[in-house]
Amino acid sequence: MASCFVGRWRSVTDWASRPSPGRRPVFGRLHVILLLVFVSAAPAHALGGVILVLGDSLSSAYGLDVDDGWVHLLQQRLEESQAGYRVVNASISGDTSKGGATRLPRALEKYRPDIVIVELGGNDGLRGLPLSVTRANLERIINASQAAGARVLLLGMRLPPNYGPAYTNAFHAIYEALADQYRTSRVPFLLDGIGAVEGMMQADGIHPRSEAQPLMLENVWTHLEPLL
Repeated sequence: MASCFVGRWRSVTDWASRPSPGRRPVFGRLHVILLLVFVSAAPAHALGGVILVLGDSLSSAYGLDVDDGWVHLLQQRLEESQAGYRVVNASISGDTSKGGATRLPRALEKYRPDIVIVELGGNDGLRGLPLSVTRANLERIINASQAAGARVLLLGMRLPPNYGPAYTNAFHAIYEALADQYRTSRVPFLLDGIGAVEGMMQADGIHPRSEAQPLMLENVWTHLEPLL
């Protein structure tokens, strides 16, 4: 790539400094140097990339203004840090890991993301679906994302304690096991510091309030930033 640009700009400088019969050069040497400096100083983030968020209601800002959701806050953070990434929120309230795995191929083809953030599985657990099914669907998502050349960030989830320790512990362990197996990055628990804190959850006790969204972003950002 670098040699391509060098060759291209060499031809530009040759053309710019070569006088045609009967006229003066279009650019002086100083003008050419300034042009090259401007191009070489162009910020790397101008190249950019796409971050695809594949999630459910926790990422679709359920019960909130979309601008208050952590995914929108992520886009703002990226713009402020001049990271050059565009966030595509492909989250649907109520979606399951199966739904995400079904929708993903089209999203990969359409957006060609550099990073896929996977926030799914919570609705599987709330419905008491077999853990083997949830794991298989998440594996499909990871495999498809990596095959498309995207880096994956898994957002771990926990279930309410009333589902029993055996099921809830085995459910949470899926995310760590998959992250280890496929060498993906992982947020241990998206709602860490939120779920048990008074005033952070909506009346249903499942969905975070707007006050919790910045903390959700911080939980994600810590593990996302090294991937940028």
